[in-house]
Amino acid sequence: MTFSDIFKSSFIDRIDAVPPLDAAVALALACALGLFIVLIYRKTNVNVMHSTSFEATLVALTLITTLVILAVSSNVLLSLGMVGALSIVRFRTPVKEPMDIVFLFWCIAVGIVLAAGLLLLAVTGCIVIGLVLLLFANTRTADRPFMLVVRCSGDAVPAAEEAVAALVASGTERHALKAKSRSAEGGGGGSLDLTYEVRLKDGGTAFVSAVAAVDGVTDANLVSYNGDYLG
Repeated sequence: MTFSDIFKSSFIDRIDAVPPLDAAVALALACALGLFIVLIYRKTNVNVMHSTSFEATLVALTLITTLVILAVSSNVLLSLGMVGALSIVRFRTPVKEPMDIVFLFWCIAVGIVLAAGLLLLAVTGCIVIGLVLLLFANTRTADRPFMLVVRCSGDAVPAAEEAVAALVASGTERHALKAKSRSAEGGGGGSLDLTYEVRLKDGGTAFVSAVAAVDGVTDANLVSYNGDYLG
């Protein structure tokens, strides 16, 4: 061993393990596809408000995954060490929407495919997945479930219950009575709370006004929700 060998660093020898041009192209495409995923997320998200932090996470996750896989693919020992390091990582942040998990895995998959050099597959896959999500998002929006909450009170409660049931049956495409609560308070025959899960006909909500006009009905509320669909 010579004196120069003591100062020889294998770290410097690996500085060009990944060609700079390949890394630049992969990261640029990762950024572009990450922005495309964010665009699809905005188009398919049913919430009015968008989470800017989650959108930034989608782009950053695509870039980070691409960067990590580029490094791992250049060195077998590094790939084994990376697997060991990631095995002790635990993420505790809850993901409320199932579709958010889909977008996170989509970003990871795009980063892996790009770093593997399969650029055409990454672009084609993003376009196909985006079109499929847009198709299902439009269908889901038109078929969104609602909760109809009706309160009846007074002596006309029995007749009001029957009238409400008839209006719900005729004014909705599908419906199911989810809850029925009777109380002695409210004067006369007491009060009755009815909760229906409904699917509207072509998005029409005019029947709610008819329900509210029924004799004995004091309140009629129609609320959109993200629960399970009717079976």
